[in-house]
Formats: sequence, C-alpha cells, structure tokens
Amino acid sequence: MASDTGDRQKIEPELLSFGAEVRRLREAHGLNQADLARAVNVARSYISHVECGRTRCRRDFAVRLDGFLRAKGAIVQAWDDLLERIRTVRYPTHFVAFPKVEAAADQLRVYESYLVYGLFQTEAYARVLLGDEDAVAARLSRQAALSREPRPMISVVLEESVLYRQVGSAEVMREQLEHLVDLSTRERLFVQVARTAYYRGVRASFTIATLSDRSEVAYVVKANGGETTRDPADLARMSEVMHTLNAQALNTEDSRSLIRRVIEERWT
Repeated sequence: MASDTGDRQKIEPELLSFGAEVRRLREAHGLNQADLARAVNVARSYISHVECGRTRCRRDFAVRLDGFLRAKGAIVQAWDDLLERIRTVRYPTHFVAFPKVEAAADQLRVYESYLVYGLFQTEAYARVLLGDEDAVAARLSRQAALSREPRPMISVVLEESVLYRQVGSAEVMREQLEHLVDLSTRERLFVQVARTAYYRGVRASFTIATLSDRSEVAYVVKANGGETTRDPADLARMSEVMHTLNAQALNTEDSRSLIRRVIEERWT
C-alpha cells in the first residue's frame, strides 16, 4: 500500500480512482481542498494525499466526506469497492485492475485490431458484443472518462478492418462509425486508421494508460481475455509499437475521410 512518504511509483491505481471520485465531487460543489479540509476538520494536506492516492483514509472519514458532499453513498461505495479489491485480490507486482487504471488515467494510447475501442463504442454496438445488460451498463459507465474535466488525452489507432467488420445490423455499424467521426473532432480525442498491412512488432490489441504520477500500466488482449502489466520492458516495447502505428497510420483528417467513405459505401 502506498504511504504518505512512499515512492510515487508505488501509488496504487485503486487509490487514484477513489481519490479522483473525491476530487470530482469536491469540485462539483465549487470547493477547493482547503474548504473541504475545514469542513471535515482535517489538514488540507490530508485531502490532497487522499485525492492523489497517496493514502487510504478510514471508512468513517469516507462517510463524513460522503455526508458533507451530499454524495448519496457514492464515496462510501467507492471506499468499499477499494477495500474489497485489497482484501480479496492478491495481484503479483506486475498485475493491477485495469478498469481502475483507465478511470484514473491522464492519457490513454490504444491500438485496436478487431473491434472499436470500448470507450468509443455506442450503446447499440456494445449491446451486440456483450448481450448482457449489466455488462453493457458497466461498459457505458467506463465512458464517463470522456466527460471528465480535464478530459484524458486519448489516442486510438484502429486497424482498417474494424470499419468493415459487421457487428449487429448495418444501422448499428453506421451509427458506430458516425460516432467515431464525431469523437474525432473533439478536443483531446484522436482517431487514426491504420491500413491493413504488416507493422513491425504489432501482434495484438493493447492500451497504455499513463497516470498522474507519470507511471504507466498496459492491457494486452490475449486469447484468454487479456493481461495487465506494468513491467518496464513490456511498456517500452508497446510504446515503440505505438509510435510506429501513429507514424504510419493515416492522419486524423484522412482517417475521418476514410471512415465517412466506408459509411457511404458499406453501411448506407
């Protein structure tokens, strides 16, 4: 567990996620850290440590925060989820819960070779893939990251075949591709299409998440569902591959033009 005096590299993504929820609710009430600290009778530095993931507060403190911020149980639930993760899951040092990392990331760099990236999926597209309402709801809840302020920087490279691979009806595909075009025009969101070709080092879909302390965690899609890693050698290889893909894929303007053309020629 990360401590107040611990190495920034040891900050756990679960703590960052909890801290991000506290910060979101504090800012929604127009409060700075000093305001909240006075209201709940702690030092401002303690609020800072909680929000930055450098300490895990007690549950009774989470209850106090929840009550003052009128969070209707959201902070307490986030704290309980954090504790459950700590108690029941014993990850090796290279393994962490990636959805928590994704929710707390400042930057996401993604390569998708088979499907549209989860944060960029429409509800209809996700429903065809998942078929379970709880799973669909969970996927859509991840997309709250797109509404954060500031929004994380997200750079997605899609292999060209994703645009042609039918998921659901033609209407579902048309809506999904139109959604990609719309997302690609928004600030801090980038969509590139990589023409179907051989790219050195590219073997599977992956996501690299960069956290506020500049540490990185990656998720790699595998036959058994995927693997999360923060091994420096793995991250270095994936970062190199991402640079290659960004350089050799179509630029964002040409990618939008291609997506629009596929909509007209294939899905209209």
